[in-house]
Amino acid sequence: MFVIEERTNGSFPLQYRRERLTGLSCTISPGRLLRGLDQPPSPTVQANRDCPFCPGRLETETPTFPDGTRIRRGDSVTFPNRYPFAERHTVGVICSSHAVERLTPRQLADAIGGVAESLAGAPGYPSINWNYLASAGASMPHPHLQGMVDRRPSHLQRLYLDGSGRYRARHGRRYGDDLLEHERETARWLSGGEVPFIASAVPLGEREVRGVLPVATLDEAGPFLEPLAAGICRVLDLYRSYGTLAYNVAIFFDRAGSSRGFSAFCSVIARINPNPSSISDSAFMERLHQHPVVMTLPEELGPRYRELAAEK
Repeated sequence: MFVIEERTNGSFPLQYRRERLTGLSCTISPGRLLRGLDQPPSPTVQANRDCPFCPGRLETETPTFPDGTRIRRGDSVTFPNRYPFAERHTVGVICSSHAVERLTPRQLADAIGGVAESLAGAPGYPSINWNYLASAGASMPHPHLQGMVDRRPSHLQRLYLDGSGRYRARHGRRYGDDLLEHERETARWLSGGEVPFIASAVPLGEREVRGVLPVATLDEAGPFLEPLAAGICRVLDLYRSYGTLAYNVAIFFDRAGSSRGFSAFCSVIARINPNPSSISDSAFMERLHQHPVVMTLPEELGPRYRELAAEK
């Protein structure tokens, strides 16, 4: 399923990896960890008195749906995005607290469910996304999700949708099922259950972890949102064990009614903590070459994940 080539530049070992299904590739350079790029976070959280997502301001400063309502599930509130870049684009404020050290699976499941409800019935390809902290692209520090549906899938969505269709036509099976079977005995395996999580063998970002759902579309996903949220929370605990607090999350779905053999999946990547120098872990290789250079070997994540789980 993957091509892994060992290389060296004379000083550090390198790995070039490519995913056969999509052609996506990355370079892994563990020696770059010696740069010490990801330092403890700077205190950059915006004061809640300036935050339109906090109680008291959210009710007056955020838009409503055409019927004048917002979607409320548990502590979460979902409403239209005032500055959309998708045909349907919504925001799901996860909780009323402005800064939270650890979200509970219940809080995250409620927020994902609220965003899913806001996207229901929209024609096209849904995704549910999350930038946490400024160094991960978050314009607001208050924890919030973004739901999107467009008639055209994003580039990554299309690669997996088309690749999954070709795989099923060739093998008669879903790629997601075969992927999980292949990864189950590797050091990249994190956890099983209704939504298994694995370290991505060809990571698109630092310490990428993926959760693979047993369904393809958003309207099928309801029963799996709670185990998905619980799995994401465990991945975020794994990141904290490395001292990393910033991250991106994206959950990809096929359009309603499709049956091409795609498995909906969640991708989580660690980002460096906010810092006064505005140093980023995304540069010309990631943005212009679309070829990530990451530092952590995926095979290191499974053992560390299980070690943390055994401590609880």
